[in-house]
Amino acid sequence: PGSLNRKETERGEADIVSVTSQDSIIVHEPKVKVDLTKYVEDHQFRFDYSFGEDSSNEQLYVECVRPLLDTVFSSGKASCFAYGQTGSGKTHTMMGNPRNMGLYLLAAAELFERTNREHPELSVWCSFFEIYGGKLFDLLNDRKPVLAREDGKKVINIVGLIEHGPLADVQSLMEIIEYGNSNRKTGCTGANEDSSRSHAILHIHLRDDRTGLRHGKISFIDLAGSERGADTAHSNRVLRLEGAEI
Repeated sequence: PGSLNRKETERGEADIVSVTSQDSIIVHEPKVKVDLTKYVEDHQFRFDYSFGEDSSNEQLYVECVRPLLDTVFSSGKASCFAYGQTGSGKTHTMMGNPRNMGLYLLAAAELFERTNREHPELSVWCSFFEIYGGKLFDLLNDRKPVLAREDGKKVINIVGLIEHGPLADVQSLMEIIEYGNSNRKTGCTGANEDSSRSHAILHIHLRDDRTGLRHGKISFIDLAGSERGADTAHSNRVLRLEGAEI
């Protein structure tokens, strides 16, 4: 779980989630009895891994994402999803900041390092698009519309999506990601001043330079923030429609 944001702190809200071990958390739910006595009911949830607000993106990467890279180098496909309520830290985990790199760049750094060291015949390429209002837009091509189509082999292809590469290093990929993210739909909601209003999908794939064929791919999906009904009470019609689409 992430820490409280500014709005939550100003409203005097409390953090009701505790990370008790590497694989479990407790949600402390405030309740009121029939006689109006207040009490707290604890709910325990188990996961493969649990990370508290003090955990770094690198810790999460090592445990949850690094093992996926072996799949990519074995000509497989892997996906990493970030989902949850708006303001919970999905985009921060994926994108990071100058002091705490996100999963995008941590994975890219290892991809470049391993291709240079172990697989010089492979090159790194990427594409970046968003799903907004049920439609797809290429974030690296002025948000031009693209289409999702199924081919004869039942494989979904994004028609019109431009692939960028071969990329020289992590810095070149970072610049592409920052440009694409600046084109992404955001908005101010009752729960978050800079809420992502679209689902963003970053594909980083390896291509065999000898054959020109794809070798493997990892996809990072940063889903739009969902909200409680109470947080949308004062939203305008556009934001309510966006919330319904999300």
